[in-house]
Amino acid sequence: MHDLMALAPYACDPALTRGRRIPEPVAPTRSDFQRDRDRIVHSTAFRRLVYKTQVFLNHEGDLFRTRLTHSLEVAQLGRSIARTLRLNEDLVEAIALAHDLGHTPFGHAGQDALNACLKSYNAGSAGFEHNLQSLRVVDTLEERYPAYDGLNLTFETREGILKHCSKRNARHIEAREPGGVAHRFTDQAAASGPAWRQPSLEAQLANLADEIAYNAHDIDDGVRSGLISLEQLEDVPLFSRFRRETLHAFPALQGRRLLFETIRRMLSAQVYDVIDATRQALEKSVPADVDSVRRQAALVCFSDEMLSQSKSLKGFLLQKLYRHPQVVQTTQAAQQVVRDLFEAYLADPAQMPQAHTDRFDGIGSLYNTANARPERVVADYIACMTDRFATKEHERIKGHAVFPI
Repeated sequence: MHDLMALAPYACDPALTRGRRIPEPVAPTRSDFQRDRDRIVHSTAFRRLVYKTQVFLNHEGDLFRTRLTHSLEVAQLGRSIARTLRLNEDLVEAIALAHDLGHTPFGHAGQDALNACLKSYNAGSAGFEHNLQSLRVVDTLEERYPAYDGLNLTFETREGILKHCSKRNARHIEAREPGGVAHRFTDQAAASGPAWRQPSLEAQLANLADEIAYNAHDIDDGVRSGLISLEQLEDVPLFSRFRRETLHAFPALQGRRLLFETIRRMLSAQVYDVIDATRQALEKSVPADVDSVRRQAALVCFSDEMLSQSKSLKGFLLQKLYRHPQVVQTTQAAQQVVRDLFEAYLADPAQMPQAHTDRFDGIGSLYNTANARPERVVADYIACMTDRFATKEHERIKGHAVFPI
């Protein structure tokens, strides 16, 4: 169990958790946040992450990152920083491992397509948000326990999972759970002081660790794919600085070892920068407890210089990798798969397993998964798919393959 004596006063103490939506006895050998982590790891949605992708789709190679490997990298970075800052490592890990559970197949391409499908089918639809979908997965869509739907996680883990949410969807959640995980996104939060503007430090840390991880591994995957080169990366200050440093230490180094060592040094520098910048922010704000953290601006942060360099790296990846013609072509094909599946299942719901069509009632809400509008049920079904299952389903329904498997 986590050494609670080592926790800072502004860290989340599992003994002081706001609890689960359905009360349960405390486990004899695990804290509530450790229990959350274990439930996430054993969930069906977590296993599916091994075949859900980031930038490169599942058929494009075995060595590119998946949502699962990405989540593990986020958890590792988050725990390392949390330990130094005396935050709750178990909570950071639980949030990190759960943050992508609601992602669609085909990465952001699938998410964008599913969002457009929902809004096109129903002008009044709340659309599709992957952070909200991750919350829906752990709150209602997982079917493991006899007494309730979902995983019945603690408030603190759920708060971290919902790192972004539109005001419209936040109001739906707030109506069901007043003062709950969506409160900080609503107008009511701004009107009723003191407002909760931020989640816990552990949630803030998991969010920033996510950014650090995907920037680093997208460089690795981008170079591995041949879509970006080490020469191009010389224009990125955050990368070129550590490439020069690596070559100074190992003049003969080249190829993948040079890339790996450069990325390793870049990651270490970002971790140490977050630790130093966050410590300075904490010393300046002096939060007394978790609730005082929530009432302030974000405290887990980069220094100004590192933030600028991180933004420069993200801009490079956007232009040179995410908008690369080969990636765009694959993205468009993936979005067509999602659109075709959405249309096919709505036109003929019997194409889906009966367990999903049994949820139809035509009126439901974002949270009422037992009785939901058909388009929301279809979206839930597609969102849970892996890349290769979605591809096979599309081939079964349309009669032709979009991607080789």
